[in-house]
Amino acid sequence: MKRPVCKLEIFLPETHLEAVQEALWSVDAGHIGAYDRCMSWSRVHSCWRPLAGTDPFLGTPGELCRAEELKIEVCCLGERLKETLAAIRVAHPYEEPVVNVIPLAATGLEE
Repeated sequence: MKRPVCKLEIFLPETHLEAVQEALWSVDAGHIGAYDRCMSWSRVHSCWRPLAGTDPFLGTPGELCRAEELKIEVCCLGERLKETLAAIRVAHPYEEPVVNVIPLAATGLEE
């Protein structure tokens, strides 16, 4: 029986790429078969508006913020999802990190 795997999409400022990578690797995220530390990242353009009472890393409450960010894509075992999300939370600078958790049917060329 295959173990459940999720893909995580994590949006963050480029300044925190290494910290989040290390956090992910510390919980073995990105382990696929006989390879570990597998992940990709790309530049994306994002926007958000911090609401009243927030303390945003980027932007000003009540004003639309536009910024270039990175999107990391990495796999993790479903059984380690809570641990992985906790590790991201420690390393990520945003008050409300955007982390999309997507269940996967398979990774690579698994049978």
